[in-house]
Amino acid sequence: MRWNWQQPDWPNFTYDAQRLRSREDQFLRGAGVLIGVLSHLDTGDRQDLSIELLAQEAVVSSAIEGEILDRASVQSSVAKHLGIKTDNRRANAAEAGAAELMANLFRGYREPLSDTLLFNWHSLLMNGRRDIADIGQYRSHADPMPIVSGALHAPKVHFEAPASEAVPAEMKAFIAWFNHSRPDGSSSTSALARAGVAHLWFESIHPFEDGNGRLGRAIAEKVLAQGLDAPAVTALAETIQRHRKDYYSQLQRASLSNHIDEWLDWFSGIALEAQQRTLDRVNFLLSKAKLLDRLRGQINARQEKALIRMFTEGPDGFKGGLSAANYRTITDAAPATATRDLAELVELKALRRQGELKHTRYYLNVGR
Repeated sequence: MRWNWQQPDWPNFTYDAQRLRSREDQFLRGAGVLIGVLSHLDTGDRQDLSIELLAQEAVVSSAIEGEILDRASVQSSVAKHLGIKTDNRRANAAEAGAAELMANLFRGYREPLSDTLLFNWHSLLMNGRRDIADIGQYRSHADPMPIVSGALHAPKVHFEAPASEAVPAEMKAFIAWFNHSRPDGSSSTSALARAGVAHLWFESIHPFEDGNGRLGRAIAEKVLAQGLDAPAVTALAETIQRHRKDYYSQLQRASLSNHIDEWLDWFSGIALEAQQRTLDRVNFLLSKAKLLDRLRGQINARQEKALIRMFTEGPDGFKGGLSAANYRTITDAAPATATRDLAELVELKALRRQGELKHTRYYLNVGR
């Protein structure tokens, strides 16, 4: 089998730009809507949203690769790197590194791509690792770089990247294209096409010993932010996680040819879905402010604590809804008190009730 980088037309990716035109237009319209909605948030809420989105992407992008990070620790670390006062929660090395990478991406979205920037990002991602030989530099091992799954005795090879000795030259070409294709570059390329090509190209080279998936998704986020000329982070990793199996399948198919219409169709759909999820999260935050303002003076401290805790779960809420037992755990309320508090919140139209008896569950009564 010959992989895309072994084809004579590598790395001249070809696609029908007209085929993407409507989605590119939709992305720009969505950005305008998002910017308009954000203008209704006060400074504190905008900061909270940025921290939440950056931490969510760090946590989910790591989870795609099988690494579990503590969300609260990452949020605290992101806030510190953005110069925002937060608690003194200690993050471990992996959490601190992932948080600093996302803060760097957010603040420095306009910065050109370079070996130095990528080496810094890689060092942050590999923070605390002792099992990686090449940290903060491209891989140098002589062994092939296969992407495999399955049992050790019968691995399934999904892709094999170029040999390590070829990586510096491959990355030089990639970085030159990336910087020339930016909105103000000599070969400006539309945002969705550029993000899709950048992600696929980087993953095809697979330049680092580990962390390529997370870095590739960060690069795609950088492209989208440059396309909007705003320090924005969409829910790209979160959306890819929801389509994880299809994501790997699409990457594998795209690695067989440099004609990438099918890949860009899929990736642009994911990017638009991610943008909509970000908009949903902003609207959800606005709903939180409106609901708590409407209920001011009508609810007790326990009820307010429970509502705020429910909002921290995001638009999807508690999996399976909030139970009376959940409420008691959050508020330390006695059973009878919890029952009364929940009934009042339903009466005030703060919560929706579903089910009966032990199957009763409660959901935030806000638009999504």
